[in-house]
Amino acid sequence: MAKHTGKALRLTIFVGERDTWHHKSLYPEIVRRAHKAGLAGASVLHGIEGYGASSLVHTQRFFSLALDLPVAVIIVDAEEKIRAFLPVLDELIGEGLVVVDECEIVRYVRDSDPRSA
Repeated sequence: MAKHTGKALRLTIFVGERDTWHHKSLYPEIVRRAHKAGLAGASVLHGIEGYGASSLVHTQRFFSLALDLPVAVIIVDAEEKIRAFLPVLDELIGEGLVVVDECEIVRYVRDSDPRSA
């Protein structure tokens, strides 16, 4: 097992699950664009409760009527690739929050994985 470490940027994009771009769901479009841009990977996390600038609490509790639950798209890659992707978000996001923070990565790969070279 090979272990690789290094510095990177973590891009976290907070939107609502009902947010759209050109009448399509926003978060899959962000993932599609990240993939097209060649970013290392993207994960979408579905929140069970949260609130944003509106201060309206969105929750999935059984009796709640709020259906616009929070979604976070998380992407980790080299600083230059993350910074190059930020203008794409300018086009896509009408309302939301984007956090860019420095992080250290630890990546484990099998020795037989060609990417470990």
